[in-house]
Amino acid sequence: MSEPSSENISDAETAAHRWTFLSNHAHVLLCIVRDPDARVRDIAAKVGITQRAVQRILSELEEVEILTRERHGRRNRYLVNVCQPLRHPLERHCTIGQLMSALGGTMEELSE
Repeated sequence: MSEPSSENISDAETAAHRWTFLSNHAHVLLCIVRDPDARVRDIAAKVGITQRAVQRILSELEEVEILTRERHGRRNRYLVNVCQPLRHPLERHCTIGQLMSALGGTMEELSE
């Protein structure tokens, strides 16, 4: 068998970085749990998506009552509904709080 070319290795490495186990919704929510006062542009930079995509995700999370947005002066503060169950039938037995806690959000952050 021949050795894979360096071109094939870089293609494989690139393909491996195209997906993750968590969705952008989970990534955005984790950013909010860690910093409820985070700005959209900071979340976008951390997650690696556009500001418009973050705004859409925040609106969707708010629409299904996972997030509540509070206005503080010129900034938003987000509160996470930790009791909300996950949406997919395979995950419905877990709550948002349990998922965020498992991903490194502390209970102190989650209790707000």
